[in-house]
Amino acid sequence: MITPLTGLIGTLLMLFVMLFLRIPVGFAMGLMGFLGMAYVVNWNAALGLIGTDLWNTFSSYGLTVIPMFIFMGQICFYSEVNQRLYNAAYKWFGRVRGGLGITTVMACAGFAAICGSNTATAATMTAVALPEMKKYKYDPILSSGSIAAGSTLGVVIPPSVVLVVYGIYTGESIGKLFFGSFVPGLVLAVIMAAIVYIMCIVHPTWGPQGPKFSLMARIKALPDAIDMVLMFGIIMFSLYAGWFTPSEAGAAGTVVAIIISLVRRKLTWKGFLNAVVDTVRISCMIFLLVAGAVIFGRFLAVTRLPYEAAEWVSNLPVSNWMILWSMLVIYVIGGCVMDALAFLLITVPIFFPVAQRLGYDPIWFGVIITIVTTMGAITPPVGINAYVVSGMSKDIQLSTVFRGVVWFLPSYVITIILIEIFPELVTYFAGLIKY
Repeated sequence: MITPLTGLIGTLLMLFVMLFLRIPVGFAMGLMGFLGMAYVVNWNAALGLIGTDLWNTFSSYGLTVIPMFIFMGQICFYSEVNQRLYNAAYKWFGRVRGGLGITTVMACAGFAAICGSNTATAATMTAVALPEMKKYKYDPILSSGSIAAGSTLGVVIPPSVVLVVYGIYTGESIGKLFFGSFVPGLVLAVIMAAIVYIMCIVHPTWGPQGPKFSLMARIKALPDAIDMVLMFGIIMFSLYAGWFTPSEAGAAGTVVAIIISLVRRKLTWKGFLNAVVDTVRISCMIFLLVAGAVIFGRFLAVTRLPYEAAEWVSNLPVSNWMILWSMLVIYVIGGCVMDALAFLLITVPIFFPVAQRLGYDPIWFGVIITIVTTMGAITPPVGINAYVVSGMSKDIQLSTVFRGVVWFLPSYVITIILIEIFPELVTYFAGLIKY
């Protein structure tokens, strides 16, 4: 008999047993969905699910947006856009106490705007910023923490691969998600920069002042940031004007990135090939997660678990805000033990109907849970960004990185509270896009 209990057992028991056995998340979700469908319906239905649903998903033109934005970010990485951006930010903010930390956060925000991946941003900024902070005797807690935390902005500030996948999976407008997440991403970046300054007030020796640059030197450094501004402007304006779909905007941004790299003579043939290989590798990883999530989500739909859960939660004698925060706590805990995107795809089939039943705007809800799950990228025991920073620096222990990122965790909470108090920070800007 098909019951929500069947779905609950499949979700909480069998899936996590597979994950405990270190089966990749995409395979685990797909296998669980396939076996679950075979159990609650029949084998023919399970085989049909794999053929029909996967074909319908991967034959969608909209899915091309993922490799386009990833390729654009990889081109920027191998053509040293990040180093020029960091140089410009350092000239403007380096004089302030903790200025290199603030520069790192701002550079992460800028690079995130053209990259969309937190791990790529973490690797890039570790290679670029960490040697500079070591040279100016920054404390490892501040330097590693600011890099690991700042790199999570790649998931929040558009274009974000996580937002793209959320939009494809839920059927929401990717353009609306991009515009809706822009202001919250900036708010989060500003709060992180303020935390760096506070850290240096509490511990003055952690972030000594850097050299003072003249106004002319700072103005001359601005062209180093023009690449990022141009690419980001083309993407966002073309979406706002309705000239391009998100996939076309990603392709246009990639073309602009290649042209700029060739004009500046910063992209070698080897770098281009590396960008292609990295794009294929990352895209395949994401597509595997999407495939598993599609199969698993259809299994949950057959068991009616998401709808029964939405019905049960909506009738609880508590406020909608308490229910929302309960879901957010689950996202924080889940993000601590597995990849943020993977956990998002596992839980969206359950929590998205609940959010709809409670009357929350789907774009607003998507931005909220994206911010929450980014915390998982810097919190133990997984904390993939912390591992990247520690792994790329020979003399900084993982425990030191985690000590640094603890300072930045309140920035996520403050940003979420502000979005809840002022939902227009998301909904107003998302409303500027009409499709």
